[in-house]
Amino acid sequence: MARPTIPAVTVYLVGAGPGDPGLMTVRGQELLASCDVVVYDALVNPRLYAGVADARDVGKRGGDASASQADINALLVELAREGKSVVRLKGGDPFVFGRGSEEAQALAAAGIPFEIVPGVTAGVAAPAYAGIPVTHRGFATSVTFVTGSEDPTKPETQTDWSALARVGGTIVVYMGVRHLREIVDRLIAAGLDAETPAAAIQWGTLPAQRTVVATLSALPSVPDLASPLIVVIGQSVGLRETIAWFDRRPLFGRRILVTRVSQRAGALADRLRATGADVLELPSTRITSLDPSALHDAIGRLSGYQHILFTSQTAVDYFWNVLRLSSLDARALAGLTVTAIGPATAEALVSHGIAPDVVPDRFVAEGVLESLLTRGRVSGSRILYPAAEGGREVLPEGLRGAGATVDVVHVYRSESVKGPVVIDGIDLVTFTSASTVTGYVEAVGEERARRAPAATIGPITTDAARAAGIAVAVESPTASIPAMVDAIVSHYSHDAHADRHA
Repeated sequence: MARPTIPAVTVYLVGAGPGDPGLMTVRGQELLASCDVVVYDALVNPRLYAGVADARDVGKRGGDASASQADINALLVELAREGKSVVRLKGGDPFVFGRGSEEAQALAAAGIPFEIVPGVTAGVAAPAYAGIPVTHRGFATSVTFVTGSEDPTKPETQTDWSALARVGGTIVVYMGVRHLREIVDRLIAAGLDAETPAAAIQWGTLPAQRTVVATLSALPSVPDLASPLIVVIGQSVGLRETIAWFDRRPLFGRRILVTRVSQRAGALADRLRATGADVLELPSTRITSLDPSALHDAIGRLSGYQHILFTSQTAVDYFWNVLRLSSLDARALAGLTVTAIGPATAEALVSHGIAPDVVPDRFVAEGVLESLLTRGRVSGSRILYPAAEGGREVLPEGLRGAGATVDVVHVYRSESVKGPVVIDGIDLVTFTSASTVTGYVEAVGEERARRAPAATIGPITTDAARAAGIAVAVESPTASIPAMVDAIVSHYSHDAHADRHA
């Protein structure tokens, strides 16, 4: 007897978490990588759906929805019937004050197969990022999640605030900013101590997170409370003073613009975010490959070279692509002296099975030249140099001056990326090469480019920034991403120390 056919799932109700894209579940990430359409809420972090070509906004902003719940339900059914794989991306968890159950009911009624992918709810995550546990053996053995979107003074309200006041433990209120005074008054009237510790957490888990701690009675009087807001009421709020962590990271509250070639922006941005910075990414240059025939010919003559130089990860990548297309591998470099300009380029080589023979102490062309000349055996040698078009001539000219024959093969070029750019409120802009300075100025204009100080990866980039009229606040002691981030942290740590002793 044949087994019944199980319909393929076409709609996935996915919890996006409270804001930090790192809190997205693995299952949710898998679905986003393979879906046809994303239908997302207003509070979903745009980084989550940035790679999906068809992304549709149905969120609510300022109390106004771009689509009604009935419209959203109908859209999900319509897209599924078109045969598309649909991710309905909902803030937090779909079933915790998210109306995901209503969407599931609509899909079930229409006979559309679906899957529920739970998410991290803001009522747990925002307090955790604020250093407030919602349960604690010594203070709270229960936690109650409640919506504050209803006016507690209405006769038909579904929430028994008097009962909540008697239960004890921790009370977590979602969407309570509009009725916070009424909620607090109702809880105090029911017997909850007015001096109970309470906290309001805005934009929980995001770099803009703001946490205010007060007594229960005083919390509604805190100025400028606004959505999205989570309110936590209970004795465990007092633990924030001891275990707060997220907003105590060294770059918390700093807004930093990362300008890098588009394929390489991730490492610097991720390291800065890990230290608490609010990072905006502006790929100021784009990498474009050039005709590989010259490199292909050079690879066919590898036995005639004594040295090969790599001064970027990108050059390594393009060289290896052409090497593999030539049906060769790392063994083709046996007998050659392989030089990498710095640790990142060296790591790229190691990933392909080559440990470079030379990595200079100074990660610039002058450092490479000095290292090779110190080793000797340059005069009379033939050197292959896969490089970027339009790059500095310091290295090939210096080697030719020392008696070497240098074949510079241009394998890629850096092009400026132009378009509208928002750079207001930036504390610092990062440059990892002279070309990113040029691309940045072309993207935002000379006057706007000078508004924020810069952090640079080394002296050559510093010179380019200053030539463009951009003040340089931080220069990395060595040309590497980790050293650059450490220098930025040190800069702001010094500023904070100076402020405390002013």
